[in-house]
Amino acid sequence: MTILDRNMLAVIMVGTTHVIDMGGKDAFIHYENENRVHMLLPDGTLFHGIWMLLDDGYKVEWKDGPTGSWKLDHSPGAIDYVDAAGAVRGRISRIDFGDPESLAA
Repeated sequence: MTILDRNMLAVIMVGTTHVIDMGGKDAFIHYENENRVHMLLPDGTLFHGIWMLLDDGYKVEWKDGPTGSWKLDHSPGAIDYVDAAGAVRGRISRIDFGDPESLAA
């Protein structure tokens, strides 16, 4: 297990969309730029917010939604989203460049 640091996160997050497997259903998180983020949950809920990189993760504040801190944990063949309590909440199934789900629209 390796928690990805700020430099690694910047490369795989800014300008990309993460497709997250949440127990057989997908969530989509589009990191539009260094501070704007959009998320579509499996139930169809869409959030827009701001985010910022931390030394060992990132913090997100959703408009009309929760605020949270997250880490990305790399192990061979996988990257998991880990919440502030240390629980794995989802696994990246793929990373797309840009916003193919049009979340920022």
